[in-house]
Amino acid sequence: MEIIIQFVQAETKNTADALVFEKLEQLGKHYKWIIRADVKFKEEKGTYGKGKICEIILSCPGPQIFASSNEDSFEAAVAETIRDIEVQLKKRKSEMQTH
Repeated sequence: MEIIIQFVQAETKNTADALVFEKLEQLGKHYKWIIRADVKFKEEKGTYGKGKICEIILSCPGPQIFASSNEDSFEAAVAETIRDIEVQLKKRKSEMQTH
């Protein structure tokens, strides 16, 4: 699985970067049919909300899988987004037919 990480209008944070690689590698071992993961970190400045956004798009057979979360830190946003991705992957796996 190919993993592409971008920081958009935010400073690169190595801990978030490493956490994403670790979690996505685990998912890639469990779901071998994932082709690519595009991860974007964004920081909203001047918002009243949490402001640290993580978006993940997985390329796999069928429609792409997308999840996003907005938290206080990039690490928390990664954890929440990965949880959402796992739910979608489990659902996709149950729908797939074996030939």
